Amino acid sequence: MTKDVIALTPTMPDLRTLLAGLYAGGPDLGVNTLADGAVVQLCAPDGRPLVSVEAPVLVQVPGEIARLLQRPAPDGPVWWTEARASTAVPEAGRLAGSFAGRLATVLGGTVWPPEAAHTEVVPLATDVSALPLPVTAAPAIDVLTATTAVVIQDRPLVALTGWLSDALRSGAEGDRATQIVTPPTARLTLAVRTALRGLPNRWVVQDPEHGAYDGLSGAVLQWRDGTFSPVLDAQGTASVAAPFMAAADTGERQLLLALRTRHQADEEVVLGRALETCWRHLTGAPPTGWSTAEPVNLPWSTRELTDLARARAPRPTFLVAVGHPDRPALATVRVLRTPAGVEEDITFALGYGPDEEPPLAAITALAAELDAEHGLVTLLTSLRAARRDLTVPPCFEAPPTPVAFTLGGAEADAAGRGRAERPPVGPAPRGLGRALHYPLDTPADDGAWDRLRALLAHLRPDGGVRKP
Repeated sequence: MTKDVIALTPTMPDLRTLLAGLYAGGPDLGVNTLADGAVVQLCAPDGRPLVSVEAPVLVQVPGEIARLLQRPAPDGPVWWTEARASTAVPEAGRLAGSFAGRLATVLGGTVWPPEAAHTEVVPLATDVSALPLPVTAAPAIDVLTATTAVVIQDRPLVALTGWLSDALRSGAEGDRATQIVTPPTARLTLAVRTALRGLPNRWVVQDPEHGAYDGLSGAVLQWRDGTFSPVLDAQGTASVAAPFMAAADTGERQLLLALRTRHQADEEVVLGRALETCWRHLTGAPPTGWSTAEPVNLPWSTRELTDLARARAPRPTFLVAVGHPDRPALATVRVLRTPAGVEEDITFALGYGPDEEPPLAAITALAAELDAEHGLVTLLTSLRAARRDLTVPPCFEAPPTPVAFTLGGAEADAAGRGRAERPPVGPAPRGLGRALHYPLDTPADDGAWDRLRALLAHLRPDGGVRKP
């Protein structure tokens, strides 16, 4: 198990300050580096890592610290220096707290969680030679088996930090599931939920009274053969944990957009403009920041994110974007190089309170502009009853209800205009230039998903139109 401690400072910790922090264990401990120096480790005399420190990140996006730490945060840019302490060694947690406390004391900052901060020297009293060696050098992975990488997180909001992003990538490259274990008080950011999508990846909630269960499906879990898997009855059915079904309807809602765009792969392409168009139509302003992980630390720039994706091509690039804290909004973008060009797979979520109305009337104009200016392939618009702050709790949330589906002009041509203009059920689509816009939801029934499935099967029975 590991414990996270974060130092928030107004200035960047320089080498001297970092060394002062790392001296928290006294002169007998050593220092190691990983990832070309991006991670510094405080080690026991035998080289066993006790505390791993990620390179400081300058967070320049308003509201991002408060969003992730769920508490008021300093105004203005803040340097975020995160340490993970292995609890295999009892002193490691206090070592991490002393490291962060020393940085905050020298630079005039704060520590999260506040109770972890101190500046005392923590001598290593445990005989580490009697403990089993770590099974992996990855600081975020606590348990590694032949099939699964387990990451234990004890924080109120689990974010897609650089640590967790590396664990997910390492698991995928090793053909392993990534399973995040948390207490029942934790929630996920939408970025983590998106990145964790797809079994056997799981969010495992460890409830002291009810045991382990899946935080997204509620299935009761057991640790068996090196992984968490559902407990099945004689009929092969998984039971649902009682705490998972205890959610109450607060009247909060989320507006969800799932869209795909396609561009020619040339030097003129600029990515991120479709997402910026969505943000402006639905919030009146562009995104405030973007990054490859959380915290989202860079001011919004389509040119900079395009340069990053181009430098990584043909490998895919995963990005996170956020908006102003007054209107909860978060998007994930996956940039892919395909034979057809450069594609952006975008999920965009906006949160609304009981007295706020999602701007559904703006969707048709948005869809028309996306098709005319930004290479729209498909756009699925949905509504769901879920938290305004866009965090994901470990309890039941009703699936989203599809409201409308838009087929881009090029995809409509590929499907055949005559066929695309005559859906198997529901009203005829509305023409938005070359795009076709299909209403799906009606107040009289709950068959929106059936209409969407029938429409997709009708448009390309050979599977040519990819599901949004």
